[in-house]
Amino acid sequence: MAELARLRRGAGKRAHQVKDLWGVGALEDLAALLEEGHGSDRLEDAEEAVFLASTLWALHQQSRRDQGMYAKGRSLGGAVRSLIRQKDSPGTDDEESPLRKRLVRVGTAESLDSVAVRLREIVLLLRTAPEPLPLDYARLAGQLYRWQHRPERAGVQREWGREFHLAAIASRGRSGKAPGAEGDDAIDPELGADEDGTYGGYAAGE
Repeated sequence: MAELARLRRGAGKRAHQVKDLWGVGALEDLAALLEEGHGSDRLEDAEEAVFLASTLWALHQQSRRDQGMYAKGRSLGGAVRSLIRQKDSPGTDDEESPLRKRLVRVGTAESLDSVAVRLREIVLLLRTAPEPLPLDYARLAGQLYRWQHRPERAGVQREWGREFHLAAIASRGRSGKAPGAEGDDAIDPELGADEDGTYGGYAAGE
């Protein structure tokens, strides 16, 4: 628990900015694994991605001792959509929710410093959700790693948007309402599937 408390102090900051966290939790080893998995030599980008994802997870985990806040397949966009459903009044248009606008601000950020601060704001809201809303922090780390490479940034931004829209489709599917029915909000046509038929490597509704 003491190490989690130390990690929380780095949430929303850059790697190596908090001297107390230098070397904690084998973050360098995790960064090396991320870099190796992508077959590149961008170790500094990997360190930033792993540090940010790990410290956000520690912040998210605070006061949730009974349940882990890491869950494979739980996307950032999907978590924001679920949070809207929990916090906003019934009948509120998800597209007009201030929570959706927070996600858009992450997607439109131009610096990693801004991304870090805006993600911290979202994670604080997820932490206090009426029902637990965990995240796939390994997936988020991979997205943050790719985001730092300018040619891949637009793809990551599209993934966050797709995650948000696909969560609505999955919700309608569970309720028995057919996607595309009259009155439904549809996926932005500019956020279509990739060439392999998936959305950012994830199938629809996953």
